[in-house]
Parts: sequence; structure tokens; C-alpha cells
Amino acid sequence: MLVNDFLENSAERFPDKLALICGGQRLTYAQIEEQANRMANGLLEMGMQRGDRAAIWLPNSVETVVAIFAVLKVGGTFTVINPTTKPEKLTYVLNNCTASGLFAPGRQEEQVSQFLDDVPSLHFAVLCGKIASARSASSPPIYQFPKLMNAHPPIRPPCPAIDVDLACLIYTSGSTGDPKGVMSTHANVVFAASSIIQYLENRPDDVIINVLPLSFDYGLYQLLMAFKFGGTLVLERSFAYPAAVLKRIEQENVTGLPGVPTLFALLLQLDLSKFDLASLRFLTNTAATLPVEHIQQLRDAFPWARLYSMYGLTECKRTLYLPPEELNRRPNSVGIAIPGTEAWIEDEGGDRLGPGEVGELVVRGSHVMQGYWNNPEATARWYRPGRYPAERLLYTGDLFRMDEDGFFYFVSRKDDIIKSRGEKVAPKEVEGVLYQLPEIVEAAVIGVPDEILGQAIKAFVVCSDDHSLTERDVLRHCTQHLENFMTPKHIVFRDVLPKTSSGKIRLSSLRTEQQ
Repeated sequence: MLVNDFLENSAERFPDKLALICGGQRLTYAQIEEQANRMANGLLEMGMQRGDRAAIWLPNSVETVVAIFAVLKVGGTFTVINPTTKPEKLTYVLNNCTASGLFAPGRQEEQVSQFLDDVPSLHFAVLCGKIASARSASSPPIYQFPKLMNAHPPIRPPCPAIDVDLACLIYTSGSTGDPKGVMSTHANVVFAASSIIQYLENRPDDVIINVLPLSFDYGLYQLLMAFKFGGTLVLERSFAYPAAVLKRIEQENVTGLPGVPTLFALLLQLDLSKFDLASLRFLTNTAATLPVEHIQQLRDAFPWARLYSMYGLTECKRTLYLPPEELNRRPNSVGIAIPGTEAWIEDEGGDRLGPGEVGELVVRGSHVMQGYWNNPEATARWYRPGRYPAERLLYTGDLFRMDEDGFFYFVSRKDDIIKSRGEKVAPKEVEGVLYQLPEIVEAAVIGVPDEILGQAIKAFVVCSDDHSLTERDVLRHCTQHLENFMTPKHIVFRDVLPKTSSGKIRLSSLRTEQQ
């Protein structure tokens, strides 16, 4: 099976079913299939070939969805790039993957012309939405999205790809250096999507709302999975207006809400009684672990819905999930390996560790991606040989422990461990205590240089608007619930914390501020 089969199969099974709701547009599977076929034929006319890369520098939109499947239909590889990405970084990505094509907003016409000069591999660009000027958009190699589609037939072109070909490159945030393109084959994506659909028990009558960017693998898979099982996707630009999103959930009878901790923290500050959210069947969380307090608040707010606490990373899409029935017994856990995969913990010598011991999480399965595009050094570091010939294991760089029943608990990123007073401190443990204070909405903990302690613990917190917490209040709470060497020396109140485009708190930015 290929990833483009997700759309094509659903278009054959449910041609008239509502597949995508985006802004004021409502499209059936047959309509999206027709548009994707038109665009695919346009890409072929522009010279796009099997294995070529096309970058999609667009917000969540119908054009983005059509472009993804059009690229796949011609045997190409797509990479969705966050629309807020600055030109300098985008130029790096385009050159790194030697992109042959670029989909971009019409208002960026002048910048696109510059890309065509700065990226030798670019052969064409497609402008979407309102065009800044019609001057160059009407002439190759810059095309207008609607004109290009209208000029080509809706006939499905033969796809030359097979399942070991690359389907997409997903670029990591690059917070510790240049972004890296994770290589995902059709087989990788099909397996990962199938495994997640299995444990979420998705079905064709599911309506999934996605407020996460399609450039983020968690957001992208909401589209791919919905089209695979024949559901309906409500595609939003963002969660910038939470009340509007909740109203949309009510209007469209949404059954699934994927989120990240920052999204759920915002959600829990709202008066949910103003909305009828009874249609929600499940909520999912990944990107970072949910504080136990927020888990309980979500369960109180949505007692009828199943809450899935999960762990994953771009390099293998999804790794662990906690069956909702286990939440009461082990709310701190992110679960067990997803169906059809294996995970275990190793020490620095490569020996497997038992229950209660802390080590690096290692992942095995068909969801483990191929490595990093054009970066053999990084690939060799994180993807290492397994027990069997030609097998690759993923070494995650994340520290975990496991309980007697085989459930995993996230401890810290290897690089995030703080060494204070000669002791090792996991920031997550300190953050968990901070989250016990109901006024604290978000928390982040880092180590800062200290002549006496080696590293002092510094906590950054965001509080609700009506809070009356003081630094002394927070320190007193920490002293009561943490060992001395784990108690923060500094508490900093912030209105917001720096975040990546996927909603993760950017610890590297906080560390940089301290230098």
C-alpha cells in the first residue's frame, strides 16, 4: 500500500462523503481526489519525476492537502514547512533536500522569485491564494494554483512509486542546530498510521479536528489517518482562538481532539460549560507528557471521553501509548509500545535494564524511519544496527524507566538532566511538583551555572490571570514536596514561555537567555 492509496481508496468507497472541512470549504473524497489528480497532472507537465522533492510552505489549507496527495500521486516526496519559517531557514531546507518544486502563498511572490535564484534545484513554484501581482505568476516557472488545476484533466495518473520509496521528509525543529529531514517511506507511514488507528479504534464515522500545523508530524498524521480510515477532518489554522475551535467542535460533532500540553493548558482555563462537547469520544496528547494534574482536570471535564497519553518523536512517529483504562493506576506513565513494535531501555554499555532502572529508550519496528536526509553522521548516531542483518534500531536520546508490568515512564532528555549538589535532577520531576499548584498553567525547569552548586535549578512559570502566587509561595511548596537538592533556587514568573511551532516549550531559548 502507498500513502496516496489512503485518499484513492476512500474516494472509491465513500465518494460523496464529507472528507475535509477547512474554513468555509467542505469537500467530499471525490472532490479532493479530482483536485489532487488535476494538480498531479500539472506537476507531471512541469517535469516532476519519481523521487523528486516538493516543499509545501503553506498554512493548514485545502491547497496544502491537495498538494500533499498530488506530489505522492506522481511518485514524489513532499515536505510540509511551517508557514512562519523565515526565508533564510527555508532556503537552507530547500537546498538541503534539493527541492525541485515549491508551493507557497501568493503574497510571497517576490520571495519565491528569490528562492528560484538561491536554490539551483528549484524548477518551478506554485502560488496559492491571493497573488501579490499577476506579472510573474502567469509565466513559468511560477504558476498559479487554480489556473494550473483548471488546465489539467481529473484523470488519475499512474503512480510509479513502490512502498520502499520515500513518501515524505519531516524536518525537525532544529533547536540545537540546523533542521534535519527525517526520511519516511510509504511503508513507514502506512505502518505507523495503521498501528495508531488500531489502538485508537478509529472508524469511518469519526470526525477529527486538527489545530496543529501539518508541518508537525502529529498534525500531518491527523490528515493521513483520517483519510485512511475514511473519516472527516476538520482542519483549523491554529488554536489561537480557543473559543472558536470549541464552537467548531460543537457544530461539527467532532469525536476526536488531538492536542499537546500547551493546548490543553489553555483549554482548561476556559469555561467549558458554554459549549456542548458531548460528541467527543477521545482526546490524545503527545509532544510532551501531560502533568498529572492536567490529566485529572481533563478527565473531570470530559468524563465520557477516552484520554490517551502518548509518547513519540518524529524519527519513528509514535512509540508508546497508555490504554485509557490504565490512567487511574499509572497516571505518570506514557504506556506500552504501540501495536506491532517493541521498546526497551538500555544503559550506556548497551545492556538492557530491568524495572526501576533509568536508561535510554530504544525502539524497534516498521515505524522506525530511514534516517536523516543527507546527514549520515546524525543518522549513524541515532539509528544503529540491530540484532538482525540490515535492521535499524532507533536510539531516542530520552531517558525512561519501566515498572514491573512493562509500562514506561519518561524521565528526561539526556541533555536536560541537571547536576546540582552532585545529584542528578530530572526537570520533569520538579515541573510535576510545580503543576500541583492550581494557579500554574505552564512550567519549565533548567539548570544554570552556579559556583557552589555546580548547577542551580531555575524554574519558569506561567500562571492564570487571576493568580496571587508569589515567589515565596512557590518555593515553600517546592520545599515541602521535593528533596533539598531538587528545590529551585530561582523562580521566574512569565506571561508566556518560548515554544516551537509544534507547541513544545523551547528549553534551548531559556538556556540561551541565561548566557
